[in-house]
Amino acid sequence: MLKFLSEQSSPILLMIFLIENCLVTLMALFAGWLTQKLTHKLIESPSRNEVLVCITTNLINTFITYAGFKMWQSGFLVFGFNHSWLIVFDFVLLFLVMDLAMYVLHYGIHHTAVYNKIHKFHHYYSHPKPIDLFVLHPLETVSFGVLWLGIISIYVFNFYAVIIYLIINVVFGIAGHLGTEPLSDKTRNSLLFKYLGSSTFHHNHHADINYNYGFYTNIWDRIFKTYKP
Repeated sequence: MLKFLSEQSSPILLMIFLIENCLVTLMALFAGWLTQKLTHKLIESPSRNEVLVCITTNLINTFITYAGFKMWQSGFLVFGFNHSWLIVFDFVLLFLVMDLAMYVLHYGIHHTAVYNKIHKFHHYYSHPKPIDLFVLHPLETVSFGVLWLGIISIYVFNFYAVIIYLIINVVFGIAGHLGTEPLSDKTRNSLLFKYLGSSTFHHNHHADINYNYGFYTNIWDRIFKTYKP
């Protein structure tokens, strides 16, 4: 796949990456809609403004994907391609490092003037819905993209671990913006899910912006006393 992409011109690459990002968005929105339907949640139609911002986010993510590919071609990004236990190790490492980095960035945004200028846009609705995952201020989308490229450039992550992480990233993103909780209290309090960021966990953040800044886990919120059950 990477060899095929390396043979394409920049306009073709941008088109491929745009299609990729749009397909991911459509699959994520469909998964969110299906979950809402199965849990009998009142499904709200996105506003025109949300759709336009979602499109803008996809365009920005397309250029971030293109930038990452060019960084790999230039040797600034290096990946491993071995099929071994390192896939699991690298995935867990990337998962936790990104979770911590995004917690710090998210917390910082909420406690500086940046919140009113940029992030408040994402908190326009206290009860999120799936498309709100992609309703971000353009500068915030760029910031998360730069953070992502920066982290994967400082360590040789396994390529397959990166792909798994990207899939999990979308799953958690949609879960956090469902506006409904598909998991029972018993399941969420089980050892397997207790420290993960559930729909309720992130919904509580939208309802009260002083708590629950984590993305994939609530570990950092528990450690830094910003956790709200």
